[in-house]
Formats: sequence, C-alpha cells, structure tokens
Amino acid sequence: MRIGVDSGGTFTDCVYLQDGALRVKKVFSTPRDPSRAIVRAVEEVAAAGAPVEILHGTTVGTNTLLERKGARVVFVTTAGFEDTLAIGRQARPRLYDLLASPPEPLVPSERRLGVVERTAPDGSILLRLSARELARLVKAAAAAGPESMAISLLFSFANPVHERAIAGALERLGVPISASHRVLPEFREYERASTVVVNAYLAPRMAGYLGGLERWAKVRAAGGAVYVMQSSGGITRAGVAAREPVRTVLSGPAGGVVGAHAVARRAGIAPIISFDMGGTSTDVSLVEDALRITGESVVAGFPVGVPMLDIHTVGAGGGSLARIDAGGALRVGPESAGADPGPICYGRGELPTVTDANLLLGRLDPEFFLGGEMRLDLERTRRFFRQFLKRAGTGFSRSGPAGVQALTEGIVRVANASMEKAIRVISIERGHDPREFTLVSFGGAGGLHACALAAALRIPRVLVPQHPGALSALGILLSDAVKDYSRTVMLQPGDTARLARHFVELERRGRGDLASEGLLTPAGRSPRRPRCSIIRSADLRYAGQGYEFNVPWESAAQAVEAFHRAHQLRYGYSDSSRPVEIVNVRVRLTIPQPSVWAARERAQRRVGSSRAAPVMQARGCHPIFRRDRLRPGDRVSGPAVITEYSATTFLPPGFAARVDKRQNLVIADFGLRNAE
Repeated sequence: MRIGVDSGGTFTDCVYLQDGALRVKKVFSTPRDPSRAIVRAVEEVAAAGAPVEILHGTTVGTNTLLERKGARVVFVTTAGFEDTLAIGRQARPRLYDLLASPPEPLVPSERRLGVVERTAPDGSILLRLSARELARLVKAAAAAGPESMAISLLFSFANPVHERAIAGALERLGVPISASHRVLPEFREYERASTVVVNAYLAPRMAGYLGGLERWAKVRAAGGAVYVMQSSGGITRAGVAAREPVRTVLSGPAGGVVGAHAVARRAGIAPIISFDMGGTSTDVSLVEDALRITGESVVAGFPVGVPMLDIHTVGAGGGSLARIDAGGALRVGPESAGADPGPICYGRGELPTVTDANLLLGRLDPEFFLGGEMRLDLERTRRFFRQFLKRAGTGFSRSGPAGVQALTEGIVRVANASMEKAIRVISIERGHDPREFTLVSFGGAGGLHACALAAALRIPRVLVPQHPGALSALGILLSDAVKDYSRTVMLQPGDTARLARHFVELERRGRGDLASEGLLTPAGRSPRRPRCSIIRSADLRYAGQGYEFNVPWESAAQAVEAFHRAHQLRYGYSDSSRPVEIVNVRVRLTIPQPSVWAARERAQRRVGSSRAAPVMQARGCHPIFRRDRLRPGDRVSGPAVITEYSATTFLPPGFAARVDKRQNLVIADFGLRNAE
C-alpha cells in the first residue's frame, strides 16, 4: 500500500488508493514530533501488518531553520575565507532600511576554521594541503565540539581532491559531514558555502527523524519503506534525504505544485498558476509546459543553491492571526495559530484567524467540517471576536454585529491582498500576464479565496480539483523518483566535445546512485529494469553577466536560441550578436512510479456513474452543496458554498462552477466574461 503524506502546520494529510478510489485522511499535526501524526494516520488507514510505502512531504527541515534549532556546525573553508558566511553579498533585501541586516550566520566566527590550501579556477593545485595542516585541522575541529561538519573550499567544484582528503580525515570525529563537491559542485562561493552549511545544520535532526520513521515502517510490516519528497519535485529514499536534507526544505509545497500540474494536465488545461492556501502559509507557483525549477532560492534568509521548484510563499493561511498594529491598522499573519491552539472555532484558540472570519461570513458549514467529523463553534467565535474588538480600541471597536462584520470582512481583505501580491510576484513581475492562466486552487483554505483573487487579477478561470485540501499529499503520491546533478563548466557553446563529456559523467554518476539505492534494480519485483528518463539542461548567460537562465539542452544552437527568448521575456530585450557562455550543466534522472490514475479509472468504470441529486441546504448565509453529490455536467451558481471532507469552496455572486468529466470544479466569473 502506497500512502502519500503531507505534514502541514495544522493538519497532516494522507492520500491512498483503496479499491481503485482515492481516499483522504486528515489528522491534527503534532508539531513537536511530526512522526506521531504520521504514525497515527497510517495506522488508521492501513491494515495491521500490511506492507506500506510512505511517501512523505516533511516540514522538519524548514521548521528547524525558522526556529534555529539545528545542529552545532563547524565550517571548514580555505584560509582567508572564513567570514564568507557573514559577508554574504552586497545585495540588500530592503535598500533604504538603514537598520536592516541579514540573519546571523548559522555558524559563529569561533567555529569557522580556515585550512591552508589553494585550488585555481581551472582545477590546478596552487598550494597543496599538507599532512601537518590536515592534522592541525582535525584537532581544531574536535576541540570545537561539532555535531555536524560543513566543508566548502575555494574552487572545489573544479577539483575536489582537497575536500575529499579533509572529509576522510574528519570521519574519525563520528559526526555527519557535508562537502560542497557532493552537495553543490557549482561556482559562487557564498551561495555554495551557505547551502552546505544549511545541509550540515539540518542533517542530525533529519537523520534522527527519518531514521525513526523508517525503523517504525520496517518493524510494523516486512517490506515497509519511507520515501521523502524533494524540493525539486521528485521523491528519494529516506536515507538519501537524511544525508542531504537541504534538498527537502520545500518538500510539502513541492508536492502541491506537482499535484496541481498533474490534475490540470489531465483536464487539458495549461498554463496554470498553482495556489495552495493551507493553515499557516500560502504557496504560489507558475507552470507553463513543465514544472519550473530554480537554483536561486532563499529559505529563512539563507541562500540555497540546490534545485527547487520555483515557489513563492507568504505568511497568509487559514490559521493566520489577526492583530492591530501600533498605528491602528489591521494586520493578518505571518504568525499562525497552527494546530495548537488552532483557530477559535476549533475550540482552543482565543485570537481571531482567517478561518474564524470565513466561518462568521457564512462561508464554512459548522456542521460538516471534515465531513462532519468535527463541529465548528460559531458562538464561541463570535464571543472572542467581540472581546478582540473591545481590546483593540480602534475604528473596528464599534459594538454589536456591525463591528464584528467589519472585522471579519477586513481580515479576509487583508489576507487576500497578501496573496494577490504573491501571485503578482510570480507572474506580472516576471513578464507573464495572469489573464492568460488558469488558477488551480487547493489547500484547506484555497477554495474560500480563489474567486476573489481571480477577480482581482482578472484570471478568467479557476480549477478546484477533487480532494483539494489534500492535493499536496496526492502530488507526493504521484511523484516520480528523481535525481538532480550539476557541475560548473564555464565553456563556450562550441566546446561540444567537452560539454558532452560532462553530461555523460553526470549521467553515469546518477545511474550509479540509483542502482546503489535499489531503484534501478528492484530485486524481487520485476526482472526488467525500470525505464529511466534523462533530461539535460544548461545555465547560460551573456559573457560578463552576473546571472544566468536555465534552458533545455538538445544542442548548442537550440539552447542558445532558448536563452535569447528567455532573456527577452524576462528583461524585455535580447542581443543575438553578443557571445553566450555556458556556466553550469545539469542532468535530471527520473524513474516513473506506479500510476494512480489508471487504477482509479478502472474502478470508476466498474462502479459506473449513477446519478444522485445535488443536496442543497439553506443553513447559514448561502446555499450549501455537498460536493460528493455533484456529478459531471452539474452546475452551481453563486453565491453558494460547496463543501467536502478536505476543504470548502465559496462561489461569490456572479461566479458559476461546473463539474468536468474528471470531477474537477471549473469556475468562471461571468461578469468578467461579459465585460470582455
């Protein structure tokens, strides 16, 4: 049994296939130990003793960075470059804020060690690492009391011989070792060092967490296994993720983008903007023909150079807390009520959240939350909103229902403004017109806000898939096994022989790693080797530029032409007469996983498509429809609420939804259509 699991800030979602039908199970997350919620959910959905494969999207790495609760790291670099982590780059996130400063490095100055050695940019050794220097380094590292080691020498991507020698000598300390020639063999010393330090910072905690989960899966049933979702949109073995946890820091959001792309492609819809609003944050991503991957991410203020899906996150979710700032303005997020205590309506929280506001506006059915498993406390929510207004002492503090109504509408508007800005960042600011896209809305709270965002950005269509509150878990279940490799080469497009050699070497390394993990030769399952697809790409720039674009690589001419087009789209100009430089080459190896869709469609054909009349209830401010009673071809006009186990969708006046043949809700604003 294969189970996709997404650990969120409020709920842990499980998606699995049973009798050909996709099933969803949601349990409250356990932030102090996320594995407890996973174990509970798996025990509820899988028969005792049955072998299970857990495909897991984890937030442990992200939370460890945000909370600064990682390992005690000792950083080793070329002598004279010990302060690379503190100096960083000249770029300032807030140019005119004189008090702004980057986050404190994860490694303080006393645990940054320099080693006397030097490698040239072409890989030649200028100053050889001596045995005496190596012994001194090991002694100094041991005295620093490390829990994890990070090694990033100057130009080690061109020749890693010194890094290998240092890593071998430090093994006697018995702590995890992260070396840049393995984690990120690319140029730019600051970004490379930052990535390796993040990996070392997360490694002990992730190894303990994933190791415990993997041991539980094996003890529970013979053949149990744990896979982890990577930020790049593919799964890998838990043991590999424990060694390179930096590749999992956007694990859960990546599953959502994969799921959104998959359901939109099955519905024949492209391009899309994925909109994932959960309990703590909102993640948005733009997808045209294929998933967009970047190597220039910043997580918790630290550059991370490994491949990640291009996802933009803001602190606006269903559990985001409302407050009044010192100037009397209403603010929403980024602080969240999370799973404990949660929103007011869940029974323990006492501060207003976005979920509470939606309940008071009649957009949630208090009797059918989580399919009726949980009842939302409407009266308690009203009472605490009134208490909040009394404490606020602002224009919101009008007594009676009018003040509560103004507060609830204000909370929703402020949250929508934050999410609208996030969508503008990934679309308009990068040369894309949102009017040419479909908004794929999911997450537990996405359907409550999708129509308002589509109207504000003039997006013509919204797609809400089945089980939207668990689409990230479904995306993880659908994900293929993926390996990403890269190398800085600094070559000209005409150096075809050398470029081909680099690609072949990366592919050989990838096949070897997949074989060592048992993914290319699944003993006992099939006598034939699974199909392994390989995608080549390269990072190109105009000679002398400080930034580059990643483009597919079929030939040098094709890649250069694709680079000119990408530059024109992003910056409004290109120059085919300027020389182009190839900075990095990249290889992605993919092994397809068992299809969920085929088994599901076979089951649906057996069951048939018996009609059941849509059930409409008049409870609350708006008509309420049960989504499980809607069938392909049914239409619902707003204002209306469509409720289901994992989420709720709100249709404002002027919007209408139809159910397509894949059971998706396809929503359009007919006022917008008529205006155009």
